[in-house]
Amino acid sequence: MEIRKQNKSDWSAIWKILKTVFQAGDTYAYAPDISEDEAYKVWIESPQETYVAIDEDNNILGTYYIKANQPGLGSHICNCGYIVSETARGKGVASAMCEHSQTIAIELGFRAMQYNLVVSTNKGAIRLWEKLGFQIVGTLPKAYRSKTSGYVDAFVMYKEL
Repeated sequence: MEIRKQNKSDWSAIWKILKTVFQAGDTYAYAPDISEDEAYKVWIESPQETYVAIDEDNNILGTYYIKANQPGLGSHICNCGYIVSETARGKGVASAMCEHSQTIAIELGFRAMQYNLVVSTNKGAIRLWEKLGFQIVGTLPKAYRSKTSGYVDAFVMYKEL
């Protein structure tokens, strides 16, 4: 597996992965019916950088973005979003992308990483982020409206770099 910056030719494969996850409505707050143009803006245009994890055949296994969590005086903390394709789950892709993003964050001058809305029912992600050194620093009661579970808590997770 290799992780590299995304390029324009990657978009159709990235969109396919994003669309599946966003439509499921269980882990990301984006509208399940988000348009392709809007998804492009939030995943490619708005972040500082976007990366893809690829296999030896150049198939996209997952993608992540990195951006400042807040503007101005909060811009030393970054935020990332990660999505792994359904066919690549359980193969270490999310772990590799998270570790890669921490290296990139340090290179970009960020001092910490914060996840603002980790859905409490996303047990696999929570377990992985904790394994990689993130702590739950806050609970947002019923902050996420899951398509399958209704209103559930969300966590703010944080790690100094």
